[in-house]
Amino acid sequence: MDKIETNRLILRPFRDEDAPGMLAYLSQPRVNCFLDDQISTLEEAVAKVQKRKADHSYMAVCLKESQLIIGELFYLKDEPDTYSIGWNFHASYEGKGYARESAEALLSYLFVNQGARRLYAYVEDDNDRSQTLCERLGMRKEGFFLEFVSFTTNEDGTLKYENTYQYALLKKEWEQYHSK
Repeated sequence: MDKIETNRLILRPFRDEDAPGMLAYLSQPRVNCFLDDQISTLEEAVAKVQKRKADHSYMAVCLKESQLIIGELFYLKDEPDTYSIGWNFHASYEGKGYARESAEALLSYLFVNQGARRLYAYVEDDNDRSQTLCERLGMRKEGFFLEFVSFTTNEDGTLKYENTYQYALLKKEWEQYHSK
């Protein structure tokens, strides 16, 4: 993927200079599913940027005006034409429409340029912001998985399992949603 521009944002591959911005949003994960990505030093951010640069399923989300990285989008292909999607943004940029603006561009890219037929996202039941984003993107709740996956432990050391929604969107639904 090259670069995608929206009104206020640029979606692009990661660059070396993204490490400080990445540290800002990966140092304090807002939801448990990103605990594995948690970093605490600039050195760790530099290493993580190198991994993201080599993995084309991740896109840096930057403010167009300043080039400041504020988060990331990611997608994973399930053959032959289905993609899992997700996002992670710095808390300071919540509530400004950046996640929606960038996710809409990602959906368009996957449906139009990558030939996606179906997209889906997993969202923990306590992640209200991502649930709302999925719904605003035209995605529908497709399932609810009790104690689906574990990212952390309880105070007693036992695994803490997350209840998780699955949202999905077909290309024909996306086309209908965007023709309104």
